[in-house]
Amino acid sequence: MVSSLKVLVEDTGSEHLALGKEHGLSLYVETPQSRFVFDCGASGLAWRNAPFMGVNLMQVEFAAISHAHYDHAGGFPSLLERVKVKKLYTGRGFWEEKFAQAEEGGKYTYLGAGFTEEDLRRWQVEQIPCDEIRSLDDAAWLMGNFPRREAMETIPERFVCGADKHRDDFGDEICLVLREGDGVAVITGCSHPGILNMVKAVHERLHLPVRSVVGGTHLKEASTERIDRTLAKLRVMGLRRMALCHCSGDAVRARLKEDAVAGCPLSTGDMMDF
Repeated sequence: MVSSLKVLVEDTGSEHLALGKEHGLSLYVETPQSRFVFDCGASGLAWRNAPFMGVNLMQVEFAAISHAHYDHAGGFPSLLERVKVKKLYTGRGFWEEKFAQAEEGGKYTYLGAGFTEEDLRRWQVEQIPCDEIRSLDDAAWLMGNFPRREAMETIPERFVCGADKHRDDFGDEICLVLREGDGVAVITGCSHPGILNMVKAVHERLHLPVRSVVGGTHLKEASTERIDRTLAKLRVMGLRRMALCHCSGDAVRARLKEDAVAGCPLSTGDMMDF
C-alpha cells in the first residue's frame, strides 16, 4: 500500500516557479482508500496552486486541520467555494481564539482560524473532533491529546488564547499518521506540543517504528543541544527520514546534513511517497 502527499503551499518556493508561496501549510494526501487535505494554508492560495500540480480538488473527500492558527486554517472557507467538503477533522478546543502577545505595550495580534463553529453549521460541514486516535482508513490515522513528557519542549509564552488570554497549551493540535512500510510516517502542522511528545505518543499507541517525520516541527527557536537530543531520541523510535518545512527553521535542516537521518527540505510543489 503506497500513500503520497503533495505540498500545495508552504513558506518557500521550489523549482516550479508558477506556484505561489505564503507563510502557511497545506498538504494534499492520497492513500489507497482516501483523498483529503491536511491543513489549508492561510488564504486559499493552496487551491489556486492545486491545478498546476495535477490535483483535482473535486476529489477531496474531507479536510483535517492540525490546529486553529490562521496559517493552517485560514484557507478552509475558500476550499468550500471549490468543493463541497462535508467533514472537517480537528482537535478538541479548536474554537478557542488564538493570539500572539507582544512583549511590550499590552498588544495582542489575532492568530485564529477566521471562521466559527456557527459558520460550520451554516456551511453544513460536520466537525469531527479527534482525541487520542481516530482511524481515517486502513493506512491513515489522526492523533491528538499528546502527553507532555519532554521538559525541554516548551511553548513560547507569547502564544495565548481565550477571552482571558491565558497561555496556549495547544491541546487542539493533531497530527496525521500514514502507513510507511513496516512502520509509519508522522505528518505535522507545527508540532507546538513538541515533536518528541507527539512522535512518542504515535509510537506507543500504534506499537510501530516511526520511519519519517514530515512537516513543521517548530524547532526554529531551539538550541543546538535541544536539536541534537531531539534527533537522538527520534532515531531510537526508528526514524530514517525528516522532510521539514514551514516553522522548522534553518538550524535543524543544517544539523540533518551531518546526521545519520536522511533530511530534505519541503517546499511548495514538492511531493513524497510512503
